[in-house]
Amino acid sequence: MNPNRTLYIVVSGPPGSGKTTLGTALAAEMRLPLLSKDAIKEILMSTFPVPDLEASTKAGRAAMDIMYSLATAASGGAVLENNFHRTPSLSRIQGLPGEVVEVFCRCSREVALSRYRARSKARHPGHFDSRRTDEELWQGEVTGPIGGGWPVIEVETIYPIKISELVHTIGQIAEAT
Repeated sequence: MNPNRTLYIVVSGPPGSGKTTLGTALAAEMRLPLLSKDAIKEILMSTFPVPDLEASTKAGRAAMDIMYSLATAASGGAVLENNFHRTPSLSRIQGLPGEVVEVFCRCSREVALSRYRARSKARHPGHFDSRRTDEELWQGEVTGPIGGGWPVIEVETIYPIKISELVHTIGQIAEAT
């Protein structure tokens, strides 16, 4: 890949689809910063009280604003990881100052929801995971790629992902655009 190119890898998919695992590996392999909404939200929730679902939602919005601000400032690009809701995310991602390649994490609803429920016990209580319904988690805004006109690579996350092959594919796509 061209070292002078600014490339944003957007790792998307529903909650529990493997985005954080994949995003972390991609960022390390590509030597790009990982910008994860949940990681930013965890810091905010450690600093400020999050007594209810409304406060959690506000912290999540603030985390998204921080993530996009950091991404814009990242001179070589970044890996952005979140369960991006298509409608509010589209213009924010299109506004990034570089090329975008989306990696969409796909798995069955049952697998994603099972993973989500299993991890919720270890997450900050300010996420209010136990109050999130399956319908809220698995809804049309997150169950397909954002698809903003940039290239999309779909990966099936119930199988191990060969990160070096994925990085190679991303590089080929970035060079072709």
